[in-house]
Amino acid sequence: MQVRYGERLTPWGEVWRSALTSGPGIAWVTIFLLLPLVAIFVISFLSVGEDKPADLPFTLENYTRFFGFGYFGFDPLYPVIIGRSLVLGAGTAALCVVAALPLAFFIAALPGRYKNLALTLVIIPFWTNLLIRTYAWQILLAPHSLLANAAAAWGLVPAGHALYPSMMAVYLGMVCDYLPFLVLPLYSSVEKLDWSLAEAAADLGANRVQVFRHAILPQITPGLVAGIILVFIPATGQFVIPDLLGGGKVDMVGNLISRQFGVSRDWPFGSAVAIWAMAIVMVGLWLYARQARKSGESIV
Repeated sequence: MQVRYGERLTPWGEVWRSALTSGPGIAWVTIFLLLPLVAIFVISFLSVGEDKPADLPFTLENYTRFFGFGYFGFDPLYPVIIGRSLVLGAGTAALCVVAALPLAFFIAALPGRYKNLALTLVIIPFWTNLLIRTYAWQILLAPHSLLANAAAAWGLVPAGHALYPSMMAVYLGMVCDYLPFLVLPLYSSVEKLDWSLAEAAADLGANRVQVFRHAILPQITPGLVAGIILVFIPATGQFVIPDLLGGGKVDMVGNLISRQFGVSRDWPFGSAVAIWAMAIVMVGLWLYARQARKSGESIV
């Protein structure tokens, strides 16, 4: 028997104590995450039935179709959609990094009584629904809006022309919606910076770029990597913003999966797309995190 917190516990007592403390969390993850993932994995090997969205027999056709091999030969449609979604997620993460770096340093430099106010302003967009925020961008980018008139005055678009649907509008909506996911973990790292390392680098003759790269960036890499992961994963699977601000003209992996489970009622293929999309994203993030740990720097 072992002593825990002043009381003597038997092996079964330790199991019971663990079940009381961590059991509810494990049960929640198992029921609402692991079991649905297992169900999606199994469904991805089924076929579309005559009156059912998924039925026997088991087949690999959904996975070969995902890679472009179908009844009519090779069609790169689905691999292109996956690639386009990965580019959208990576582009959103990169733009969020560009915007979050100065914002995180600005908030960290504020007096203590203003930091909480600034962080509250960062997360205020989360107080409204994503769909409402996206519709708000449609109003802001509509013809004769302030932004559209400014763009027309600069010669970027014809007068009276809306700024959406366009990829610029999609990236604008994505960055504004996912920026807090990167600012918050990055701010946490910036606030803990050891500025004496930056001063030492400057005293040794390093310029500002070298000081940032060798003295500051390695210290904020944990927050930066965490923020990039928090942005990249949901941005890759996003379909509401590309659909509303992109005009539904360009398919993303989220649109593809949604259509298979909705209009097409092809659950097996939708499940196969979801499994492969998740696997591709997780492998990419694993490679990124591994490289970041080795080099101590971000790839941005």
